Amino acid sequence: MRKPGVLVISHGSRESSWVQLVDDAVGQLPLRGELPVAASFLEIVEGRLIQDGIDDLERQGVTDILVIPLFVSSGSTHVNEIAYALGVIDAPAIDTDLEPFRIRANILYGEPIDNDPDVARMVWDKVKTESKNPGEEVLILVGHGSSHDGFRERWEEGLSRLAESARAIGGLAAADYALLRPDSVRAKVEYWQKERGMQVIAAPLFLSDGYFTRTVIPQRLDGLNYRYSGEALLPHPLLTHWMERQIRSWLARVADASL
Repeated sequence: MRKPGVLVISHGSRESSWVQLVDDAVGQLPLRGELPVAASFLEIVEGRLIQDGIDDLERQGVTDILVIPLFVSSGSTHVNEIAYALGVIDAPAIDTDLEPFRIRANILYGEPIDNDPDVARMVWDKVKTESKNPGEEVLILVGHGSSHDGFRERWEEGLSRLAESARAIGGLAAADYALLRPDSVRAKVEYWQKERGMQVIAAPLFLSDGYFTRTVIPQRLDGLNYRYSGEALLPHPLLTHWMERQIRSWLARVADASL
């Protein structure tokens, strides 16, 4: 008899408020009463690491686990190394310290956030109060990025599409993206200001507020004229909805396979 369960994996933080935001989003899943769900973290949060989450679900008799990588881009190297440690891929594309996990259950690896209508709405909801004159404004979506070839391109593609989707919702004149790694943030803002004469609205694409949203991005843009809410995706009910859609689609496939 097959028993499905869900494992949500995010990075983790030393800030308890960061962890609580993830727990709140997972805790609002309407399906929690119907199947086991565990939220775990790649690092830092002791007692709630990925192996802890796997063990918890398997103790409840779960035979099939949907793993949702709660990262904002498929360009994150963490998404790749976790896939390796879960046995989803044979080898990681980069060096990793992660060892293969102990797993008896069947694993289906879900999708990171990337570009999605729910996510575009979240981005716009976080920055819309900064928009004063949409016809003269450009939205610049700022992500962490990666210095690794292949991963950087996935960041660029995802952010480009997501920025355009959010722009369309708000009716702004233009959209662009910038990465912290390799650093293009200041250059992108200066280009749109000096070369195009646009008012810049900068939006961080991070799961929760923290060092990058509060310190790094403002430091990179010090002295420039721009608008910036500084708000990460969480908290927002649509992130729960985004996870729920993945889960319901997977459960339907599990049910069909059981027939």
